Amino acid sequence: MARQSFFERQTLARRNTAVLVLLFLSAVLLITLAVDLVGYLLTRQLTPIPHFGAWLLSEQGLLTSGAVVGVIATGSMVRWVDLSGGGDRVARMVGARLLDPSGQDSDEQRLRNIVEEMSIASGVPVPDLYIMDNEPGINAFVAGQVPSEAVMVVTHGALTHLSRDELQGVVGHEFSHILNGDMGINVRLIALLAGILMIGQIGQFLLTGSTYRSSYSRSRHSNRGIHLAAGLALMAIGYIGLFFGRLIQSAISRQRESLADASSVQFTRNPEALGRALHRIGQHSGYFQASHHGSDVNHMCFTETVRMRLAGWLASHPPLEERIRAIDPALPARLRNRERDQLKPETAAETDSPEAGGGFFAAVTAPVQGGSAAFISQTRLSDSAGAVSPANGRYAKHLLRRLPDNVRTLARTRTGAVQLCHALAVQGEKPPDAPRPALDDLTPDAPSLKPDPDQVHAFLSVLDALGPAIRFPLLEMAMPALRRLDPEERAALTQQLHTLIRDDGRVSLFELALVSFIQRHLTEAGQREAPVRFRRYAAVQDRLAVLLSLIARAATPTLDEARACYTEAMAGFGTGKDLPPLQERVTLKQLMAALKALRGLSPLLKPAVLDACQHCVLRDDRVEQREYELIRLVADQLDCPMPPLPVRIDEG
Repeated sequence: MARQSFFERQTLARRNTAVLVLLFLSAVLLITLAVDLVGYLLTRQLTPIPHFGAWLLSEQGLLTSGAVVGVIATGSMVRWVDLSGGGDRVARMVGARLLDPSGQDSDEQRLRNIVEEMSIASGVPVPDLYIMDNEPGINAFVAGQVPSEAVMVVTHGALTHLSRDELQGVVGHEFSHILNGDMGINVRLIALLAGILMIGQIGQFLLTGSTYRSSYSRSRHSNRGIHLAAGLALMAIGYIGLFFGRLIQSAISRQRESLADASSVQFTRNPEALGRALHRIGQHSGYFQASHHGSDVNHMCFTETVRMRLAGWLASHPPLEERIRAIDPALPARLRNRERDQLKPETAAETDSPEAGGGFFAAVTAPVQGGSAAFISQTRLSDSAGAVSPANGRYAKHLLRRLPDNVRTLARTRTGAVQLCHALAVQGEKPPDAPRPALDDLTPDAPSLKPDPDQVHAFLSVLDALGPAIRFPLLEMAMPALRRLDPEERAALTQQLHTLIRDDGRVSLFELALVSFIQRHLTEAGQREAPVRFRRYAAVQDRLAVLLSLIARAATPTLDEARACYTEAMAGFGTGKDLPPLQERVTLKQLMAALKALRGLSPLLKPAVLDACQHCVLRDDRVEQREYELIRLVADQLDCPMPPLPVRIDEG
């Protein structure tokens, strides 16, 4: 399968959603006509109606059609509302437990380390982690409407039966679903199938009721017969509709599972690890035993959660052997003939720390040192979005190794995550001689948001020692804890950060990126998926001019060089005479308005925007930290996960 870019995968996800809605509407139409036909056959004995078409247009026919559509829509909407609270609603539905950040279980620590490493390498905020303690099978899934509210659910069997490398393969597979935009489709599939199933459930209710109904007269017996016939017919229609719904689900899911396997291999650079994980599922099982919602989430999981009749048609995943062969045609035979692969090769002591084990990109052994960054990759910036390169993985491993254990543990707690935000706002990007803002001026109503000088100082010591490169990775690690704040606390925290960064009367690019990141990933408005509003650059040319004017000015030492850089960057968005002139001064309000508009671009138009920013930044063949913060801000606002730049960090 040819590798698709992040933006092509996003476009495909939107197209799949449109196809799904079209197929669902077609199913609703056919189910409605089928129920109408049942109503016509049951009532024509009582009311002389010449043909089915006339009955459809009668008051009784219109009421029946409206009732069917209403029932299906209600069933789908109820399930949609139930799941709209985020991925944690799906996790609780299957009985999963939120992973305790202070837990000492070695298998859970290993999972957390793997996920944090992958998050930093891909530029995606760390998802909340849940464990299905009562499921001995090997399985996992991610859920949520958007990446900023994603959760990852892993069965107890996956933790205990898989080695570190194998678990990394599974985590890489699930991260690809986050990056590819699959989570929203998965939740929509659950909701749509729930609506179709409602017809069959009503038929089952009528059938059960008619079985226990007493009949004392001919009329009552006649009514009982009608109820029995209607119940049987509705059950048949409902479950036939569900069958075709499962076919739709299977067709969409299989394609995405194959892409996720391929992406996992690209992420981990260890194809055999994913193959071994699939092989172990064949030896053990991936089926859910305790949860009654296995069929609901079957299409979301790493492998099948329930045994399917007509598995060749209805299975949401390709067969295990086929998936292993797709990774490496010779791998199934090697795995069957290698008895040692049946045993878990690593002990808990070897796998419960970020340094242990092969880790992601185990083949990449070049060290990364601290200091100033110089861009060394010739790859376009847009190609790195939604992908993980060996340099990204090496960089992520290095950053995690440098973090003290107590700081990592503190950042995973609600209190510690809040204090980290205070420390980032206090540190900011001030001149060396500028005083830091006073935390004593903050008097939040919520005790959980009150600054703790000791914890803030602990974070500041680490931030000062490790340098600017650690700021966003540490913030991404703290996102699961920040997501556990109440909506009111999130709003209050955002306001506190505004107060701190404006304390000196100036706002740096990092401070702007910090506040926009918090607003983007913690507020309800920021988490909503941006609809496509613009399919041509001409519609947002003025907004592009604002953004590229700022980046050109930030990346060049003189106004003349800025004009030349700006003209080159804007060349791909219009002819010379039509281009707006360089804006010598861009306000923060103008920048945020421009980014908000550019977020509405079609996904296939966004790569050129990132590459134009890259052109300006790389004019001197280097990426300064403030330039990286600006690019990170742009990418985040455009819904593009930005991994650490492929950089060489020289001794400073």
